[in-house]
Amino acid sequence: MRRESEPLKESRWAALMQRLGIGSRLDTFLRLRAAYAEAHRHYHTAEHIHHCLAELDSVQALAREPDEVELGLWFHDAVYITRRKDNEVKSAQWAREFLSANSVDRERVERVCGLILATTHAAPAPDADAKLLVDIDLAILGADPEVYARFEENVRKEYRWVPGPLFRRTRATILQSFLDRPSVYATARFRERCEEPARRNLAGAIATLTR
Repeated sequence: MRRESEPLKESRWAALMQRLGIGSRLDTFLRLRAAYAEAHRHYHTAEHIHHCLAELDSVQALAREPDEVELGLWFHDAVYITRRKDNEVKSAQWAREFLSANSVDRERVERVCGLILATTHAAPAPDADAKLLVDIDLAILGADPEVYARFEENVRKEYRWVPGPLFRRTRATILQSFLDRPSVYATARFRERCEEPARRNLAGAIATLTR
């Protein structure tokens, strides 16, 4: 077992499981830890989940069901294979199987799965908790320029199998889709803190990709 200084803390997972009334379930914690340590990951790692959970801690009062949001964050990148397009679906399936096997209320299971599916970023988040979770996931867009630059470098490493010209075109299109929104962030808290730096970071990255 890793020490508590590691990004994914056993104690935090166990506390969440206890609040759900299903015991510690450390076997699933170990499976998640192994998934986030896969060699092909460079951004979508335990560090990303750690940072998401830290963001949640700072805005927890905004969540209607904070334990559900936390579950969504633990599982939202559990499956991450860059050659596939169904990672969020597979991650939600994992969460559904785990929660259902532990007799979690069906409605709660479906809400958690909905939160995970919202991280496809393909459509506006459907409810308040989904908006909050998506904003947490996208907080990196509004990070300091140096941190954001490392983010882009790590995403490129995860897609190193994609030829350079194709990657640059596709990545620029994805980033432009965020700039084209009326607002990158759905919640007032994240708009106030992250909107302006996110737009600067996105515009700079697009300029680099398309020059």
